[in-house]
Amino acid sequence: MFKPGRSSAKPLSVLLGGVFSDAFARQGFASRELVARWAEIAGPEVAEFAEPIRIQWPRPVEGQQTQPATLILRVEGPMALEIQHASDVILQRVNRFFGWNAVAKLALRQAPLSRRRKPKPPPGPDPEAVAAVAQTLTSVEDDELRSALARLGASIKRR
Repeated sequence: MFKPGRSSAKPLSVLLGGVFSDAFARQGFASRELVARWAEIAGPEVAEFAEPIRIQWPRPVEGQQTQPATLILRVEGPMALEIQHASDVILQRVNRFFGWNAVAKLALRQAPLSRRRKPKPPPGPDPEAVAAVAQTLTSVEDDELRSALARLGASIKRR
């Protein structure tokens, strides 16, 4: 009798983790967590209009303490002033996330955000097509079920 072995499938995050880690490291991020969890860290009201681009660490000077970094944010044009006014709160949230005072300043770059816009939902089925399909469903007694099946049928026929 044949017994299947263990699956060798690995999560995509494991396979691509190193690739993304290298890309984030080039931008000054120790990990991708700040970028991936930005909305949770900064809050939805900030994340809607700003996103982290990179963290700039000052060059270490021998014999002196390490200086905190500058977090560079991409901000949509008119919201830059609001983000600037909220910079103390944003810095507190980011440093709370890191667990130490890693970031001392924010630098803003006005540019469109790189996030994807949510796609528009497809238009509903044509009411005439729904009515035509509903006429074929005379054996369905429940009006709500008949209506739902008619919309489904019209949507399927449209494709």
